[in-house]
Amino acid sequence: MLWNVDLTLVDVAIVTRDAYAEAFRVVTGRPLVKLVPPLGRPDSEIVFETLAVNGIVAEDDHLPRFLAALAMAFADRRGRLAKEGRMMPGAKDALRSVGRLDGVVQTVLTGTIKSNAVHKLKAFGLDKYVDFDLGGYGEEVYPKATLLQVAQSRAKQRLGTPFTAANTVVIGDSTRDVQAAKIGGAAMIGVASGRSMAAELQEAGADVVLPDLSNASEVVAAVASLTTPIDRKAG
Repeated sequence: MLWNVDLTLVDVAIVTRDAYAEAFRVVTGRPLVKLVPPLGRPDSEIVFETLAVNGIVAEDDHLPRFLAALAMAFADRRGRLAKEGRMMPGAKDALRSVGRLDGVVQTVLTGTIKSNAVHKLKAFGLDKYVDFDLGGYGEEVYPKATLLQVAQSRAKQRLGTPFTAANTVVIGDSTRDVQAAKIGGAAMIGVASGRSMAAELQEAGADVVLPDLSNASEVVAAVASLTTPIDRKAG
């Protein structure tokens, strides 16, 4: 099971914007005027586009410097996450309930860099339900579909199980999540809790679309419908 983070499990947009502004100032020496919208994109892509729209010509060292500054700025603001952000409805119950399914291992597939993904989930007590070492993250400069395959490879190395569309499920809120699942080789549960509407998720090819995660039984049923106990324990 691979969970998207932002607008699927948590919403910490205010703190994230502040951290980006601080990282931009540290790296460029200028104030951030415009931050491009995430729209399901990885941090590495957002950094390059944000530099461009603010008139900065990207150089070879900009991305690693920006991501390092972003990690530090976000860590400095982690105490604000629970106060100024929110856990999405039903997220904790959904994670806990899916985790009880026989053979399931949960991790994340997110455009957020790893350290920030950990802070985001830890702030709301969600970190204990996922294995962060198996995930795919925004500092890895790959399309999200490739990140999915990277995560599948990590899981195979750790667990000795081949992961395919028969036993891999992505849960996310954007059409980009759906596209990544379809291209990368996974079943897809779309949740209309973010910027993509239910109809858009359905049209993009999601196997199941839910309004949100508030009904844990529906989430578990969706996962169960897309896999089998034998598939989940394959290998």
